[in-house]
Amino acid sequence: MRRYHKMFEHVFAPIRIRDMELKNRIILPAMGTRMADENGAVTDKLIAYHAARAKGGCALNIVEVAAVHTPSAPAHFVSISEDHLIEGHRRLTDAIHENGGKAGIQLWQGSIAASMDPKAQMLVVSDMSFGPYTLPAITKEQIREVIACYGKAAARAVEAGYDCLEFHLAHNYLPHSFLSAGFNHREDEYGGSFENRCRFPLEVIDELRRNMPEGMPLFIRIDAQDDMLKDGLTIEDVIRFCKIAKEHGVDVLDVSRGNIITAASMYEVPPIDVPNGFNIENAARIRRATGMLTVGVGRINTAALAEEILAEEKVDLVVMGRAQLADPEFVNKAQQGRVDEIVHCVGCNQGCYDGFCDVANRPHITCMRNPMMGHEAEYELKKAEDPKKVWVIGGGVAGMEAAKVLQERGHEVTLFEASDALGGEFLLAGEAPGKAEMKAAAMEMGNQIEKLVSVHKNTKVDAQMLENADVDAVILAIGSSPIEIRLEGMDKLSHVSAPEVLRHEVNPKGKVAVIGGGLVGLETADALACAGCEVTVLEMKDSIGSDLGSLRKIAVMMKMQQLQVKLLPNSKVCRFTEEGIVLEDNTLIPCDCAVFAVGFAANDSHALAEVCEKRDIPYHVIGDARSARRALDAIAEGFEVARTL
Repeated sequence: MRRYHKMFEHVFAPIRIRDMELKNRIILPAMGTRMADENGAVTDKLIAYHAARAKGGCALNIVEVAAVHTPSAPAHFVSISEDHLIEGHRRLTDAIHENGGKAGIQLWQGSIAASMDPKAQMLVVSDMSFGPYTLPAITKEQIREVIACYGKAAARAVEAGYDCLEFHLAHNYLPHSFLSAGFNHREDEYGGSFENRCRFPLEVIDELRRNMPEGMPLFIRIDAQDDMLKDGLTIEDVIRFCKIAKEHGVDVLDVSRGNIITAASMYEVPPIDVPNGFNIENAARIRRATGMLTVGVGRINTAALAEEILAEEKVDLVVMGRAQLADPEFVNKAQQGRVDEIVHCVGCNQGCYDGFCDVANRPHITCMRNPMMGHEAEYELKKAEDPKKVWVIGGGVAGMEAAKVLQERGHEVTLFEASDALGGEFLLAGEAPGKAEMKAAAMEMGNQIEKLVSVHKNTKVDAQMLENADVDAVILAIGSSPIEIRLEGMDKLSHVSAPEVLRHEVNPKGKVAVIGGGLVGLETADALACAGCEVTVLEMKDSIGSDLGSLRKIAVMMKMQQLQVKLLPNSKVCRFTEEGIVLEDNTLIPCDCAVFAVGFAANDSHALAEVCEKRDIPYHVIGDARSARRALDAIAEGFEVARTL
């Protein structure tokens, strides 16, 4: 245990900031959860979520994007804009403290992000076109009102027992919009010159400080620079502002990146396509130039990477947000040397960012790798009253999740996998360029499962085998297979499947047409283009990448552009010829090889199900074996079945 602690000695070194002492350098950042009630009050669900991460060893939990101004506070966002909300925040800080952590709160005014709630007021720095409307610039009277709201929110936070405050000054929310010339086109004392653009955020900082104890630290979350924005902030601008902010009482710089106006939004919650630690050098430069305590942000998802960054003195603390969504015990496991037990985030964004934005279908954020995310209180795993012998047939991620939970509840579990490796489609996904983390996660999960339950690889369970089995319950998780379609002239043109390409079983050359413009098709196009092929993607729908979340789509589409992959929506394939592919409108797409990426269909589990029914054995069909779907839903289904069996 001690050996591993020394391995991460910089991560687990304590730090004092004014009167606040942190036991290590890991922060849970202010990620939006939508776990507050409709009016922004703290809920038991939000408390359980934070308590789990504090109990898991996190030094500082920063409570998410807390609205300071009632008219512009979206529903289900945390709010601290009214006195009656203090009691809920007190219960939250008490829970964090009782579990060994410190509590901060991020004070926020969301500008156009308030559009997530049509009832919320959108405040913008300058007149802004928004769909068919023009949003008028915030007035001076409103500016004074909002600044006063920040001060009152700070006072409430102090009363509620928070240990520090963070002022959100990034991501083109209102304060950042004032600071950046890319958004601020005002002609009064709040616009124009750099000094004028600094005025609003500095007035907020002064108001916060007036309402905080001298010993309470003040953080600001700030963008290192404005990416992809005309007249946006440069890193030199940011350094200049931070030096001034230091004089006004700011203690810590939480250096982020990204805005919600341009494609740079992908840097705000960077998907797997963005390199780990991509923003650290910016943070290091700002730290050197300002001499201020600095927080590193951006896909820091392993203890080893955090240690490297801190050991090299690039930053003083690290944000590990999604890492602790995936595994609330991340910090404790790292400190205790149980690194091989950590469930690592892979930057899929399926449950967190995509879940946050999917207001219609998901009440709050979740996590592909951790189905208990957001259900910490109600999903407590209880030992089975009547332990059973359970067969899990299929070693993909849904089957493995089911096996893990069943074992934890005391069932005797045997897992069968037809191939020579656990992981299923997760392994396939990890074969695409830039997605080695996905493959590593699949292998990591497989290794963890093999330590927990009896695993039989290279074993295809058939009806006869199941007929003779000593088993009390069966989980059918046999996955899916690529959809095969038949077209006229298929004998005239070389054709292969996307999995064959991704697994490097075949290596097409020359001009290649990928049939199917979903995620698998685009990742296949990526692999082919990187191998030197001239690639065209044909998609019958009117949109390419429709099954991708918004931030992953930005990153993938940028990659397609860089690789000069041709993307042709509304292209229904009709037949093959020796020259290439003929579309429904008779357009010829010349190519040397066609690659099918038209989706997956559930493997047939009827024969196994019939045996279970005949023998009166309870069974459940889960994951892709039920219907091909995102890993988020497949894993959640495996968890739910195992939790209730």
